[in-house]
Amino acid sequence: MSRCCSTGSNHVELTRTRYSSVKRGQYSKVTVEDIQAFESFVPSRVVTDLEEIAPHNVDWLKMCRGTSKVLLKPKTTKEVSEILAYCNSRRLALVPQGGNTGLVGGSVPVFDEIILSMSLMNQVLSFDDVSGILVCQPGCILESLDKMMEDQGFIMPLDLGAKGSCHIGGNIATNAGGLRRLRYGSLHGNVLGLQVVLPDGSILDCLSSMQKDNTGYDVKQLFIGSEGTLGIITAASILVPTRSKTVNVAFLGCESFLDVLNSYKLARNMLGEILSAFEFLDDFSMNLVETHLGLHNPISKQPFYVLVETSGSNSTHDEQVCS
Repeated sequence: MSRCCSTGSNHVELTRTRYSSVKRGQYSKVTVEDIQAFESFVPSRVVTDLEEIAPHNVDWLKMCRGTSKVLLKPKTTKEVSEILAYCNSRRLALVPQGGNTGLVGGSVPVFDEIILSMSLMNQVLSFDDVSGILVCQPGCILESLDKMMEDQGFIMPLDLGAKGSCHIGGNIATNAGGLRRLRYGSLHGNVLGLQVVLPDGSILDCLSSMQKDNTGYDVKQLFIGSEGTLGIITAASILVPTRSKTVNVAFLGCESFLDVLNSYKLARNMLGEILSAFEFLDDFSMNLVETHLGLHNPISKQPFYVLVETSGSNSTHDEQVCS
C-alpha cells in the first residue's frame, strides 16, 4: 500500500522509497493503441488529462497516491465488459473506483493502474413499492437513493458519514456496515442480487429480486465485500425497508467502558424491536469532534459517550417503552 504524508511528485518518490519492497506486477504499459481501443468502447469518456485525473489518484485522507494516466468512465454493463475483456487480453492492470471515500486507499492505484470510474453508472433501474425492492446501477450516491426512498415511504438499510458522496456499488463491494446495521443487518442480507463483470469480461447475471430464493449456490455473496478483486458490480437489487414514522434519540455519558456495555444490554432488553442504533465514542474522539468540527458536547465531560436511537411506527408506544 502506498502511504506517506507529502504531496505531488515528492509524495510519489517518498512512497517508492518507503515501500521499495512493493513491486509492480508483470503488467503491460498503456500505449496509444490502447487509448484508441478505449475510445471505441467509451467514446469521449477516456480521460488522459493529468490534472483531471489527479483527484482520482489520491485517497480521501491524502495518504495513498498512485500514478495512473488513464481514467475510463463507462455508462453500461456492456462497456465495462468490453473494457475488462480488452485489459485482460493485453494484461493491463485496472482498479475500479466509486466515490473514493474509503480511508484505507483501496480505491486508488498503487502504481499506474487504469482507473475505472463508476460515477456515470448512476441510474435507478426500477423500484417496486409493493415488495420494497430497488434495482440500481453502482454509481448511485447513497444519500440520493435514501432521499428517493424517503419520498416513497422507505429507507435505505445503510447509512454512512460519507453518504453524500459514496456510491452504493462501493458500499456493497466493501460490505459497509454503517449506522443502521443493528436494525437492518448487513448487506449480505439486504442485497438480493447482483450483476457482475468478471475479469475476463464475461457478465455474471445474478440480479434476482426474489427474497425467498433457494435455487442452489448463492454466488452473489462472493462479491459482497470482495472490493472489486473478483469482479466489478454493475447493478444491484436491494431490499429496502419501510421508513419508521417516529424516531427518538438519547445521548448519554458513561464513567467506564463497562457502563457502555451495560447500557447496551439494558437498551437491547428494554427497547427490543424499536432499537435502531447504538453507537459509542470515547473522550478523545469527542475532543477531536469539538476541536475540528466545531460541534459542542451537550452534556458534562465523561470518559465515554453513548448515542441511542429508536425508530418505530407508533409514537405513543415508543415513548412508553423509552420511558
